[in-house]
Amino acid sequence: MAQTIKITATDGSTVEFIDEIIGAGGMKDVYFSPDKSYVVAFFRDKQDFNAKDRLQNITGIYRDKIFKSEGGNYWQDLYCWPTKIVEYNGKLGLVSPTYQKQFFFAKGSINNDMNGIKGKEKEGKWYASAKNQNKILAPEEKGDWFKYFQVLIRISRAVRRLHAAGLAHSDLSYKNVLIDPTSGKAAIIDIDGLVVPGKYPPDVLGTPDFIAPEVISTKHLKLGDPARKLPSIATDKHALAVMVYMYLLYRHPLRGGKVWDLDTAKDEELSMGLKALFVEHPKDKANRVKISDLHPGCLPQGDPGKIPYTVCGPYLKKLFDRAFIDALHNPLARPTANEWEDALLKTVDLMQPCQNPGCTHKWFVFDNSTKPKCPFCGTEYRGVLPVLNLYSSRRAGSFTPDDYRLMVYHNQYLYQWHSNRNVFPNERLTDDQKKPVGYFVFHKGKWMLINQRLNSLEDKTEGKTIPVGQAVELSDGKQILLSKEDGGRLIIVQLVKN
Repeated sequence: MAQTIKITATDGSTVEFIDEIIGAGGMKDVYFSPDKSYVVAFFRDKQDFNAKDRLQNITGIYRDKIFKSEGGNYWQDLYCWPTKIVEYNGKLGLVSPTYQKQFFFAKGSINNDMNGIKGKEKEGKWYASAKNQNKILAPEEKGDWFKYFQVLIRISRAVRRLHAAGLAHSDLSYKNVLIDPTSGKAAIIDIDGLVVPGKYPPDVLGTPDFIAPEVISTKHLKLGDPARKLPSIATDKHALAVMVYMYLLYRHPLRGGKVWDLDTAKDEELSMGLKALFVEHPKDKANRVKISDLHPGCLPQGDPGKIPYTVCGPYLKKLFDRAFIDALHNPLARPTANEWEDALLKTVDLMQPCQNPGCTHKWFVFDNSTKPKCPFCGTEYRGVLPVLNLYSSRRAGSFTPDDYRLMVYHNQYLYQWHSNRNVFPNERLTDDQKKPVGYFVFHKGKWMLINQRLNSLEDKTEGKTIPVGQAVELSDGKQILLSKEDGGRLIIVQLVKN
């Protein structure tokens, strides 16, 4: 029976671990604490002074910068951040919290877990390919499309916070992010490799599929060469864009049918580096996906002709165009994590539940058409669909469009960030701001907004106040003032009938 080892961490606290390896990564061996509330991971190779200094700062000042600032508790679930440094038998180690329960497969793969992944970590790679989605994962593990948006909002938010602190992950990929599409949760792991520009260089170049083109195309240069590009905040931005694309579309944005060199290694280097080209580039079609090259299990999602990136809606299309066309080889122009977070949040408000109970995705993004239909199963929406166009006041009595729409579905909630443009749905929300202020119902052939907590809700078209507990009908062209406060919004109703 394995014995329990008790040691003292560099901060003077006691750390215990069971002397039995439970996992091994590329650089470390991992051990459980007796109660499994944390793990201890020891580096196999001796760490130099610079590595120790980096780890001391990651578990010290950088950790404090994230978790001890205002709203710091919010980040506890979004990172698996090392807390302490230990040394044992000449090896340096890190103490980190154990991954949360939802990040381990409960069912695993199909056919009674034929792939043997039950109980293993939910690395994001399992969810980023059509073949895994269609042929391997058990239905109970997949979640729905709405949940993937929630996953990506959390990832974008966590990356945004790292970058705001001046840190880069350096190996941001589906290998170093755990996700749970059944709950919409995510956590970034392998924090010990953080890059601090000008202080701590990266330990690795990154994970294939997520390494930025400029890193690949200059990797032949010596370290220290000013032309050599290494992982940084700019390369994190590329990796984040790839991750958003892959989790929503189950394919890679750069892996198309173009062969740049007959040598496989050289072709890989060119297609992901110097010659990288978006597979859905609207003008340059050289790298279009060749359907004949795809495994049948990758269809239909692997075919951009059947499910183009535009199914993700206008806000994300705009960012995909920047990330994979304008800024693919121009790192400074890449969308920020904050921009991805904002676009994802706005897109969630454009989503509709598919009326086909057998639809694999369950949700789709409204495409501003007069005859909306689910792009995944082809089911047309039947009935009357309210579209709320949001306007807000910059000065008294004047409202301007916010480039923001809210789609309505039965039992959908309305929140303060919908009623007031000065409230943002991020980690700074108060408990009060997280509560719904109203909800929508379809009742006796009419769409209604039920006022729960809006103190100045007004039907501007009819010229009457709607008290708390009362309802206002969503009729075509109806103007409804949600709030008279600074930043308060006005909605104009548009009904789409099919």
